[in-house]
Amino acid sequence: MLSTGIKITSKILQHSTLAVVCSFSLMVNASELKFEDQQKLHDIANNVSASRIGHDIQTLVNFGTRHTLSDTKSDTRGIGAARRWIKKEFEKISAQCGGCLEVIEVKDTISGEKRIPNPVEVVNIVAIQRGISEPNRMVMMSGDIDSRVSNVMDFTSDSPGANDNASGVAGVIEAARVLSKYKFNGSVVYAALSGEEQGLFGGKILTAYAQKHNWQVHGVLNNDMIGNITGINGVTDNTTARIFSEGTRVVETKKQANTRRFTGGEVDSASRNLARYIDTIADKYIPNLNTILVYRLDRFGRGGHHRPFNDAGFAAVRIMETNEHYDRQHQDLRTEDGVEYGDTIEGVDFDYTAKLTSLNAVAMASMAWAPAPPKEVEIKGAVTANTSFSWQETSDENIAGYKIYWRYTSEPQWQFSKYVGKVSQYTLKNVVIDNYYFGVASVNKQGIESPVVFPGDVGSFDHNIKL
Repeated sequence: MLSTGIKITSKILQHSTLAVVCSFSLMVNASELKFEDQQKLHDIANNVSASRIGHDIQTLVNFGTRHTLSDTKSDTRGIGAARRWIKKEFEKISAQCGGCLEVIEVKDTISGEKRIPNPVEVVNIVAIQRGISEPNRMVMMSGDIDSRVSNVMDFTSDSPGANDNASGVAGVIEAARVLSKYKFNGSVVYAALSGEEQGLFGGKILTAYAQKHNWQVHGVLNNDMIGNITGINGVTDNTTARIFSEGTRVVETKKQANTRRFTGGEVDSASRNLARYIDTIADKYIPNLNTILVYRLDRFGRGGHHRPFNDAGFAAVRIMETNEHYDRQHQDLRTEDGVEYGDTIEGVDFDYTAKLTSLNAVAMASMAWAPAPPKEVEIKGAVTANTSFSWQETSDENIAGYKIYWRYTSEPQWQFSKYVGKVSQYTLKNVVIDNYYFGVASVNKQGIESPVVFPGDVGSFDHNIKL
């Protein structure tokens, strides 16, 4: 998806007349900007360590339980000890990069809830690596600190939570180790969230903090269970991962929904195009990994910590293993009829966790180096042979130009593209608006692109859309 020019697939060749028109009119000046493979993104992927991740998962497991209601005073057991250790790890990483991380606690006291009836301080440990030119533009990787057994209110029994979700937290810490060695234009946020099993409270608290501080959150990559390769279905597979993404924003207004009804975009929210972006990164930079785009907020009837960010209008996705093993999720440690239950470290494949951590690290680095996604993207072309675009002009020196993407409406990924230079409007000749979905990406001087923005409110990465 990051190459220049236009791709003519076997599918478009079935429509020979259209193929001729497209190739004639759009290959002109297609090589104005050469898109180079980014060696530094390969380096980032290669620097993620499975052994360090394994060590961190074991450390988190050794706290016995990390239940949200568990002990906060002990130095060796409970969620308090776990989050203090995570904070020290972030501070250690920051010391090694000359104080490049701002390590903070983002917290609130929760009470009166079904799963938190009495007052409990829910504490997130967050490390912020500020961008050098756009410090308020954020891309975030998150994982959940807390664990649980069969009874969600049992906060004393051993609950290793090795895969769910020590794997995600270990991935966040490892991504910080690797990316802290680089400087980015935008900011990268590493978040270890609490209270997920009790009602997604850590995500709600951090979402409110982001809104209060006017963070321009252009992507939340929530990692929840990224270590299991053998599913309850009997399938063992370390070559695939799922990316869950919501369609239209839950905060969409009635007016916006009515516009979308006539212009399309049900599968082109900012979250969906964030997922497509990550999928493209996997194809280019993560060997032996095929990511599966799942057009659903989360697993059927279930939830995760990306949802509070979606609820606020942010682009957010869930990244996780493909084949889940339900005997190892939310279970008391026991053996029944020869079946072992419980989320122990024996069920985690460190190499696989490292692979998915690499995917996160490369995707965040690419987004943080790239310019911000274009704003105010608009499209016109009804009852004409051409499709015209416009977007907000910018003085951002990081932008070399823009790239227009399009695809057949039934296709999951972008098929065709054209680099159009540093302009704020462009017309594709003889490309009929009715037959495709379109979008625009920003491109920096090294050829690194932002996610694609679908025209109109439905596709905007600005969560505070004004009508």
